[in-house]
Order: sequence, then C-alpha cells, then structure tokens
Amino acid sequence: MTRRLRLWILALGGAGLGVLLVAACLRLPGFGGASHPYGDRAVHASLARRTANTIASVNFDQRAFDTLGEMSILFASVLGTVVLLRQTRDERRAKPEPASVPLPVRRYALIVLPVALLTGLYVIAHGQLSPGGGFQGGVVAATALHLLYLGADYRALERIRPVGLYEVGDALAASAYLVTGLAGLIGGAAFLANTLLPYGTFNTLSSGGTIPLLNAAIGMEVACAVVVLLARFLDQAVEIEQEDAK
Repeated sequence: MTRRLRLWILALGGAGLGVLLVAACLRLPGFGGASHPYGDRAVHASLARRTANTIASVNFDQRAFDTLGEMSILFASVLGTVVLLRQTRDERRAKPEPASVPLPVRRYALIVLPVALLTGLYVIAHGQLSPGGGFQGGVVAATALHLLYLGADYRALERIRPVGLYEVGDALAASAYLVTGLAGLIGGAAFLANTLLPYGTFNTLSSGGTIPLLNAAIGMEVACAVVVLLARFLDQAVEIEQEDAK
C-alpha cells in the first residue's frame, strides 16, 4: 500500500467519523433543557434494581460489558508493564539501603496509612450506595499501602507487598468478573445480566443484585493492578541496576 493511498483512506475515514459526530450532536437534547432521555432511563433502571448510586448501576448493570473492556485495558497495561520492566541479563538487584525519614513525615504517613486503607475499602464496599466504587476505592487502597514507603523505607513496603500474591489477586479478580457474567448465561439470561441474585432492600449493602459482586471484583482488580504497576516502577528506581553501574 502506497503512502498516498494510506492518506486517502485516513481522510475518508476521518470524514466519515466527522459526519457521524455532527449527526449525533444535532440529535442531542438542548443544553440546559428539561429533556434528558438517557438520564431518565438510567435513573429508572437503577431504582428498579434497588441501586441507590445510579453511576454504579450504569457501570455494573446497564453497561457492565463496557466495564469489562475497561478492566481488560488496565489488565493488559499492567501485563505489558511487567513484561517491559522485567529484569534483564545485564541488570542485577541491589539491596536497598535503610532510608532516613524525617520524624514528622514518618508520623504523618503511619497515622494516615490505616485511615486511607479503610477509606478505600469503605468506598469499594459502599459503591452501590454512595459516590465512588471499585475503580476509585481500588486506587485509594493501593496507594495507601505505599505510604509505608514514605513513612519507613522500601524494605518495610516489601514486607507487606509480596508482588506475586497481588499478581494472582489481579488475575482472580478479573476471572471473578467474567465468571459472574458466564453465570448469567448458564442461568438463561444475557452475559452480565443482573438477574442472578435478589435485588434486596433499597439503600442497603445487600441491594443491587450482582452489582456489589462486580463492584468488589473491580475494586480488587484495580487495587492489585496498581500495586503491581507501582512495584515494577519502584523496582527499577530502587533495586535494579546495570551491571556496570558504580
């Protein structure tokens, strides 16, 4: 394929995409108007399935298949990072030296760590009830662990962060999301259809049917993925050195 032909294909594809975008924008409700057809349907579906947080209902019920794609992107990104940042033959691991941390920093980090960790777990557990959910809570919980790196040193972080276990947890969480979807197929419904469990009582932890399960799977997957991701970058910055490094 010649360069000129590639440019023509790119131009035609871009023009077609532009036409579709303009056509979609022309059909949107007026800005600031009272008509919000998609929003009204999303809220109605959320209430029908006893889910207080409409955003969670959209993410893990109405478009749970799209959320599977988002989770797969994160999973593939972490996998690619692990492969690219693996230790090569011309590198060696150097044991990190104990770090000297100022006392105010140490106190602050060690006090905030359990609070941040509990906050992350709370956000995950209450994802179907209040703002937040698995994505946000997973990031909070994962980064909370790394306050130990700021408050103590890298060796202390390593003791509570066995990377292999988090890699397994990442895979298990992604598998749990898929298994929940397949269970819907086995039960005679659509993939990831919210039909397996009772919807429960509105505004309680057990409400929403399968939404809490999918939300928890996403929370675990995101938390483990972020821990593995940061571990690989920290390894490169702290431990792994070139063989000829001084």
